[in-house]
Amino acid sequence: MTSAQTVRIGTRGSPLALYQADLIARELKRVSDGALVGEIVTFSTKGDQLTTERLINSGGKGLFTREIDQAVDDGSVHIGVHSLKDVPSFLPPGQALVAFPKRADNRDGFLTANGVTRLQDLPEGAVLGTASLRREAQALALRPDLTVVPFRGRVETRIEKLKKGEADATFLAMAGLDRLGLSDLATPVPITDLLPAAGQGIITVAARPDQLTPVLTEALAAIDDAATRAMTTAERAFLAELDGSCRTAMAAQLINRDGTWHLIGEVLAPDGQRKWSARASALLSASMEELAALGVDLGKNIRDQAGGDLPVFED
Repeated sequence: MTSAQTVRIGTRGSPLALYQADLIARELKRVSDGALVGEIVTFSTKGDQLTTERLINSGGKGLFTREIDQAVDDGSVHIGVHSLKDVPSFLPPGQALVAFPKRADNRDGFLTANGVTRLQDLPEGAVLGTASLRREAQALALRPDLTVVPFRGRVETRIEKLKKGEADATFLAMAGLDRLGLSDLATPVPITDLLPAAGQGIITVAARPDQLTPVLTEALAAIDDAATRAMTTAERAFLAELDGSCRTAMAAQLINRDGTWHLIGEVLAPDGQRKWSARASALLSASMEELAALGVDLGKNIRDQAGGDLPVFED
């Protein structure tokens, strides 16, 4: 009897990250009929160590992935598991995103400690806690009277800050709340109010494809969801075209509506008072190359609308 292959899975140590890594481990074991057994290896990333300031003050995107990326490169782990929206547009040389399980709820969730269920219904001058530049700009576009304060940390940490009265409201991704069994604390926000971040609700697996065993390569292909890969391709192409970082408020979603792919993208000024948006569509049968081109074209459209230079948040 052939012994099972151990797959070392790199992840952050938060409850949500551990849930996601365990999900990948369980899926790999399932599709391989037990030939693959996951061993979870946790990392404390620089992003985890920042609890009071914005990511832009310490290097922006990649702060939640760099330590895991390095472990993948040096072979300490076979694969890394990430929330896709934390992954920079450009990966380390030799690495690739090799699997995307089916996307979960892509919406933002609105949370308050006083029973208010809509941002629009908060009292005048209310305090919103968020470290997301996208959410800050989108919220100010709807409610320019709000005061925004930084809210960083794990899901549980931000919920506790809200309970302590450090803010009147905050936003958290519905996908993460669902995975932690906390979705009843939030009211889902329609994407017509807050267009989600590119990749929100998607878990991805990063690896060096040339270092994967055949059985692991086959299993990763088996857990890959074609529709989610399509969404990832278009949304990340949009970000890459605009050099998507943590300094510009931007959002993008590829949605299957009535049997057609619809890509929606937007960029906002930091105060939310200017917004550039665009839409494009493609057949469901579109290739990944065509969907990538769709994202690039949408990004160029928005850059042209903005006059070439996108507004950025200052340190």
